Amino acid sequence: METIKSRREFESVFSGGKRANHRLVRITVLKDNEGDRGKVAFVAPKRLGNAVYRNRCKRVLREAARQSGLPRDGLKIILFATRQTHDSSPSEVAVALDGLLKRFGA
Repeated sequence: METIKSRREFESVFSGGKRANHRLVRITVLKDNEGDRGKVAFVAPKRLGNAVYRNRCKRVLREAARQSGLPRDGLKIILFATRQTHDSSPSEVAVALDGLLKRFGA
């Protein structure tokens, strides 16, 4: 799974991307060229809790992304953890993620 790592890529997704929220996950999506490989980033802000808590949230997001078939070609996606992400199973988050992706037509 290819991830977004550079600050420039994060800023381009934030500035040009579209956002959607669910109680289990927040998402920002930027449609890029169709030929490009898709990239994903997993974010758990410090306000959620300590490092152990945030790492668990990111593990749940990574597994949910795998179950949803991410990354998809032509899309750059940033997934944000919420407080409910920690206590949810990856399959529950994957269902929420699929619903959010349908809003974008992905």
